[in-house]
Amino acid sequence: MSRIASITCTFAAAALLSATAVFAQTPAAPVPPAIHNAKRIFVSNAGADCGLFPHPFSGSPDRVYNQFYAVLNATGNYKLVSNPREADLVIELRLTAPYGPSEPNKQKGASDPLPMFRLVIYEAGSHYVLWALTESIDEADLQKTHDRNFDAALAVVLRDFEVLSGKAPGGAH
Repeated sequence: MSRIASITCTFAAAALLSATAVFAQTPAAPVPPAIHNAKRIFVSNAGADCGLFPHPFSGSPDRVYNQFYAVLNATGNYKLVSNPREADLVIELRLTAPYGPSEPNKQKGASDPLPMFRLVIYEAGSHYVLWALTESIDEADLQKTHDRNFDAALAVVLRDFEVLSGKAPGGAH
């Protein structure tokens, strides 16, 4: 190896180690204050991709919206409004069925072709995206298990939103 190549490799290795050390010491980026301060929320039904109802999931595509809305309302943490102009935040919830490779391989960067919930949080006035959460729904063979996995994944999305907003049960932040 030439002297220049050796120096270049040494410099690159040192830079990589420095960057790794900086990232390891970097605190988490702040959550936008609008998420913590929100009192009124509009829940937007972004729907569900076709082919998911009535199988593998029971009900209709509105199940996602209805179930999330009811549980979020039951927490009592927010006033749910029917007009986005009255809201501090707009939460858009969607159930997607992404296309994926027939043999996913995460080591090669392939995505899981599993259905997933995507919750996007917008600042109501500007409609800028403040945050997004995604949760895959585990595979199943039976309808009953598909529905149970649906409910569990939707509960995780709600819990993640509550943690992010600082309104998780038990004061978890």
